[in-house]
Amino acid sequence: MDLSSTPLPAVSDVIAFPELIAAGPELVAGGSGMDRPVRWAHVVAGGDAIGLLDGGELVLTTGAGWPRDERSLGRLAEELAAKDPAAVVFEVGTHFDAAPAPLVAACEQGGIPLIALHREVRFVQLTQRLHQRVLASQHEALAARAEVHAMLTELGLNRSPVDYVIERLADTLDAPVVLADSAGNVVAWAGRGAEPEEILGAWQDPAAGGVGSATGSGSGNETVPVEAQGKRWGHLTALPGPQHAAGRRTVLELGAFALALGRLADADGEQWLRDSSKRMFDALLTGRFRRDAEIAAQLTATGLPVAGRVLAGATLSSVGAFGAHGGLERTLLETALRRAVAPEGRVLIAQDPRAGGGSSEVYPAGRRPGDDDDRAPDLLVLLSFPGGDPRLDPGRGAASGGADTAAPGGPGSDPAAAVPPLAARLARELDMLIPTTTPPEWRAHLGLGVPARSVRGLITSLEQVRAAGRLSPTAAVGRVTVQEAERQALAFLVRGLSASPEVNAFASETLGPLLAHDAGAGPGHSGDLVRVLQAYLRHPTNRSLAAQRARLSRSVFYQRLALIEEVLGVDLADGPTIATLTVALLAHEAGGPAPRPDQGLSRRS
Repeated sequence: MDLSSTPLPAVSDVIAFPELIAAGPELVAGGSGMDRPVRWAHVVAGGDAIGLLDGGELVLTTGAGWPRDERSLGRLAEELAAKDPAAVVFEVGTHFDAAPAPLVAACEQGGIPLIALHREVRFVQLTQRLHQRVLASQHEALAARAEVHAMLTELGLNRSPVDYVIERLADTLDAPVVLADSAGNVVAWAGRGAEPEEILGAWQDPAAGGVGSATGSGSGNETVPVEAQGKRWGHLTALPGPQHAAGRRTVLELGAFALALGRLADADGEQWLRDSSKRMFDALLTGRFRRDAEIAAQLTATGLPVAGRVLAGATLSSVGAFGAHGGLERTLLETALRRAVAPEGRVLIAQDPRAGGGSSEVYPAGRRPGDDDDRAPDLLVLLSFPGGDPRLDPGRGAASGGADTAAPGGPGSDPAAAVPPLAARLARELDMLIPTTTPPEWRAHLGLGVPARSVRGLITSLEQVRAAGRLSPTAAVGRVTVQEAERQALAFLVRGLSASPEVNAFASETLGPLLAHDAGAGPGHSGDLVRVLQAYLRHPTNRSLAAQRARLSRSVFYQRLALIEEVLGVDLADGPTIATLTVALLAHEAGGPAPRPDQGLSRRS
C-alpha cells in the first residue's frame, strides 16, 4: 500500500510514546523496518482478526486466543506477516512468556518490527495517542495541500512562465525539480543550489549515446506524468529531498496538473520548446554559467548533445513578403529546419531578441525591421551533428547529391558556388511545406557560423554569425540563400567590429560622396552607384560577370564605374583601394550612420 503521499508517524516515532516506554519495550525482530509508516492501530485477539487487516497498521496483541503448537503458530505468523503491518507490539506475560519463535522468524524475514512489552499497558491509550497523531498529520497534510494549490492557482492566474513555476515547486519541496517533455528533453529545471551536472545527469540524449532515463527516474527521485485529456506532454521529477507536509508526490501531482492546464491553453503547442530554447540562448549569450561542463550539461539535457559532436551557430530569417501571417512563416521556417537536420542532427531555435538584421542594399526587394510587423522574426540556431556529417563538413562531399548544386535562387549569389548540403536539405523541405500562394520573391536566408567541437567554439560561432547580420549570399538553392562564415571571413570580421565609432567613422569618410551622389536628383544621378560598386567588389577581376550581377549592360556598367572613380577620386583597379572600399561597404551595410557628403577617399593626383 502506497503511504508516501501523506507523511505519517514512523515505527521509531511510535516506540517513543511515553505509554510504550513505560511498558519496557524490546525490539525482538525486524530492526530494518523502524522507518515504516504507521497509518492506524488495530488490536488483534485470536487468529480470525488477522483477516481484517489492510496493511500498514500497528498491531497490538497479547496473543490471546492464539494456538500453542508450533505448526499452527507458524501458519498464523505467516498470515500476519503477509498482511504487511507496519509493526507488531506483543505484550508478554499474560498468555506467552516470550514472543513466539515462528512470529519472530516471520517478522525478521519480512522486515516487520516486532516489539515485546514486558509490562502491562492499556492498548486503548496507545490507540488513542496514535490516532490523534495520525489525524493531526492528515490535517496538516490537507492544510499544506491547500496552500500549494492556492500558490499554483495564483501562478496560473498570473500566467507565470514555466521556469518560474518550476522554481516555486523546488522552493516548496526544498529539492531540485526538473520538467522534461515526452522525448526526455529538459524544458525547465531549478537546482536549489545543486550543480547542474548533478541534477541533469539523468537526462541525456539517447541518440547521442546517453544512458539516462527520459523520465529522470533514479534512486530517491519522485516522478509524475504531466497529462490531461488523454495527452501526455512529459514528466515532472523531484530529486531527493526532505518530506513535505502535503507529501512530495502530492505536491508534484498538483504542479503537474497546473502545467497540464497551461499546455491546454497553448494554441500551437510550441511554448515549452520555445521557452526552453530561449533560456539556453540567454545563458550562452549573456554568460550565465561558470564552467563549460555546466552549460554542456544543460545543452545536452535540453536536447543538443555536445560531447563528440560537430557544433555550429546559425541564423535563419526571411526575405521578401510571405503573403501570410508571420506566425505561420515562423512555424514553416522552424519545421523545415528541424526536418533538414533530422534524424542524426539536433537543433535549438529561438527568436533573436535583438532588433536589426542585414542590409537592404544586398536585397533591394527585402525588408528592414519595422517595415512589416506581420513577419517572422529573425531566428537564432544551434546545430549539433555527429562527427563527419556532411551537413557541417566544410568539404561538402558528393554525399549532397545533384540537387545540392542547383542553380542560384536569389540575388547576389554565385552560380558556381557550392551549395552547403544543409541549405539544400532546407530548400527541399521548404518546397514541400511552403503554400502555393507564397510570392515567388520570398526567400529563407540561412547564415552558417564556423563549425566547432567545444562549447566555447559553439558560443564563438553563434556570436560571430549573429553579429554579422545578413550578408550577400555565397550560394543559393531553391528558395534558400546562404552565407557562410568560413567563406566570408572578412565580412564576418568587419560586421563584428561595425559597432565601434572608429569603424563607423571610417565607413562614413570613405563612402560619403558616393551616397550623397546616389541621394541627389537630376541628370547624371542614377541612384545606383552603391549597388554597382557592390557588384564590382564581389567580382573585381570579371567585370562582365559584375555587370550581369548589377543587371546592367557592360557599356552602362563601365560608365557607372568611371563615375564612381570620379566621385570618390580613386582607381578601382588598385588593390588597396579595392580592399578599402570592400571594408567600408561591409561596415556601411551593418547599419552605421549615414556618411556626410563632404567625406571620401583622398583624390587621385
